[in-house]
Amino acid sequence: MDNRVEVVELLQGAILAGLWVTPINWHLAPEEVEYIVEDSGARVLFSDERFGATARRVAGAASPAPEVILAGDELDRALAAASDAPLDPTGPAGGNMIYTSGTTGRPKGVKRAAQPTVESALAFQRRYGEAVGLGGSGPHLITGPMYHAAPLMFAIYDLSNGAPLLIMPRWDERACLDTIREREVAHTHLVPTMFVRLLRLPEEERGRFSRDAPCLELVLHGAAPVSVQVKKRMIEWWGEILVEYWGATEGGVNTLIASAEWLAHEGSVGRALPSFEVFSVDANKRRLPAGEIGDLYCRHKTLDKVFEYHGDEEKTAAAFLEPGVFTIGDIGSVDAEGYVYLADRRSNTIISGGVNIYPAEIEFVLQEHAAVVDVGVFGVPDEEWGESVKAAVQLAPGQTPSPELASEILAFARERLAGYKVPRSIDFETELPRDTSGKLYIRRLRARYWRGRERQI
Repeated sequence: MDNRVEVVELLQGAILAGLWVTPINWHLAPEEVEYIVEDSGARVLFSDERFGATARRVAGAASPAPEVILAGDELDRALAAASDAPLDPTGPAGGNMIYTSGTTGRPKGVKRAAQPTVESALAFQRRYGEAVGLGGSGPHLITGPMYHAAPLMFAIYDLSNGAPLLIMPRWDERACLDTIREREVAHTHLVPTMFVRLLRLPEEERGRFSRDAPCLELVLHGAAPVSVQVKKRMIEWWGEILVEYWGATEGGVNTLIASAEWLAHEGSVGRALPSFEVFSVDANKRRLPAGEIGDLYCRHKTLDKVFEYHGDEEKTAAAFLEPGVFTIGDIGSVDAEGYVYLADRRSNTIISGGVNIYPAEIEFVLQEHAAVVDVGVFGVPDEEWGESVKAAVQLAPGQTPSPELASEILAFARERLAGYKVPRSIDFETELPRDTSGKLYIRRLRARYWRGRERQI
C-alpha cells in the first residue's frame, strides 16, 4: 500500500487479534514481493488499487495462494463480515514482522521472541512512546514510507498515547513545512536525507518557518548517519528539539541523545537506554577498552532472546554473541562515559593495505562541499593495496561534471582527511540509489567494479 490510514488500522488490528502483519516495500519487484509473501506464510495480502494487479499476480504465484483484499469497498465488506467476538485482553498479542533490507543474502522477517498478552502489548506501546518523548501531546506527522519500521512504529507509539496522526503520501520538503506549521504538529520523524533537502530550500523560506512553527516539540531522527555540520545547521534552524536514536528492526531503539547533550558530544548517537548495555568487541569477540573501534554489540539486561528471524534458526543464532547479546552489524566505539559513536556498517568497511577505512567518515566530509548534494564511498579492486577508495558523487543543481570539479572536490577532502582516506577518483552520478529511508544501496555502485572477480572485497 501507499501511505494511508489502513496501514495503521491493520497493524493495530493484528496486535489485538494475535496475528503477525508484514508491511511490504512497494518499490520491490514482483518476484521479491512473492518471496516475502511465501517466506512469511501469509494467508491474506492487503493492497490498494494502485498495486492491485501486482498483488493478484504475486498471490497467484505463491503457494499456498493468499487471499487478496483491496483497501476501499472490498476491505470494508471484509471487515463487516468479520467476527464481532469480544476482545480478550489476556489473550496473545500479534505484532509486526518487518523484513530486513538483507545486507547479506535474502531478507528475513524480524519478530520479537516472546509473545505478550494484548493488554501488556498495548501498555508497552504507551511506555515506549513516553520513553522516547512521544507522549501524545500533539499531532504526529508521518513523513516517510510506512513500510519502514521507524516512521510506522514511532507513529503507533504516539497514537497509543493519544496523538492524532497526519500522513504525508510522499516526501516533499515544502509540504512538510506547510503541514507542520498549519496543523500545529508536535512530533515527527525524519531521516538525514530529508534534513539535507530541507536545508537546501531558499533562506527566506527557512527563516519564515522557524518563526511560524512554535508547536513543534520533538523531531526523532535515525535510520542513517548524519554529518555533524548538517545536524548543527538543523539545530540552529529548528532549535534543540532533535533527538537522535540508534537501533534497528531487530532490537528497536538502543540509544538516544537529545540536542543539548549531542552538542556536548558531537557525532555521538547517545547512551544506551536503561534496558540495554552497548560495547564493542575485537575480531576475537573480546571486549575492547573505551574509545576503541570494533563490532558493536547490545546486551538486553532482562531478555535472553530479544528477537528471532522468521524460519531461520541459523541466522538468529549468528546474530547473538551469547544469550541476550546481539549485533546489528555496525562498527563503532563506546567512550568512558558510555556515549556510542558509529564508524560504519561492517559490510561497508574498505580494507586498503591492511588498514580499515570507514566510508561514512569520508562521506560526511565530501557532503560539505558546496557542489555536492549526495555522495557514496566504497572500495574498488586495487592490485597493490587490495582495495582503494572510490567516491560516487551526485552534484547539486546547476553544477556540471568535469575533471576540474573532481580535482577541486578531492583537494577539499585532502585538506580535511588523512591521505589514505582521500578517494583516488570520483564517479559523477545523475542520482545515487537510496531507498526511501535514506539508506544508500552501496552494493549497486560497487558491483560494476567487482563483477567477474573471485572475491568481492
